[in-house]
Amino acid sequence: MSSNQPSTYLFEKNGCSALDNFIDRETLFAFDLDGTLVPIVSDPGAIGIPDPVRKEIAVLNEQAFVAVITGRSRLDALRHLAFAPSFLIGNHGAEGLPGWESRTQEFVCTVKEWQNQLAVLLTDDYQRRVVIENKGATLSLHYRHAGNIKEAHALILDAVRQLVPQPRRISGKCIENLIPEGAPDKGFALALLMLQTGSPNAFFTGDDETDEDVFRLQNKNIFTVRVGRSKGSRAQYHLRGQREIVRLLHEINRILAHFKK
Repeated sequence: MSSNQPSTYLFEKNGCSALDNFIDRETLFAFDLDGTLVPIVSDPGAIGIPDPVRKEIAVLNEQAFVAVITGRSRLDALRHLAFAPSFLIGNHGAEGLPGWESRTQEFVCTVKEWQNQLAVLLTDDYQRRVVIENKGATLSLHYRHAGNIKEAHALILDAVRQLVPQPRRISGKCIENLIPEGAPDKGFALALLMLQTGSPNAFFTGDDETDEDVFRLQNKNIFTVRVGRSKGSRAQYHLRGQREIVRLLHEINRILAHFKK
């Protein structure tokens, strides 16, 4: 799908048919967390998987490989998950990948160094108004409550440009995510999990810019769904909102049930 070709609403006739034809008993199912399995809330520490979603994903988790690939740290995500997925990948793909343990420790050291540098680069005033979240293998700068949003963002970008080594930067809603060079992204993580599980195909659902690392793969063996339609997204299909996740999971479970017969 080209970047200027709009995605298709999944629950139209063609979308449902495509999903039905794609899924089989060997499919790996992967999901983002915030904005996908759980609704976005003003307090990130207060998220929770709604009961209908929890029940459906518990059923799916019993009959297929399920991965959660989130921007949160693994420890933080574990506090909010109501089930134990086959794989829990944190920090946008940089934490929790089997075989990457030593590299992850290198990313942790880089992030600590960035935090030390930012303590010098940001004025005391902005250090009070900008939340620096060290997530272990990545760093996030939150400026939603900085007062002058534009001024705070410009100051953050100036500081980030001076960091050594330079990070890969992913922008979000009043947040800048800093990723160490060479760290796996969500697309790499999903492809590696497919290899390690022997899954010939995978299904992925996400809702923001970091999930585009999967959508941009344009792999015919990966079925991609974005929560919410977004111009320029490379996802093949979209949902109208997070509330449709329970319907999506129910549909997946319905399809998989046919393979038990």
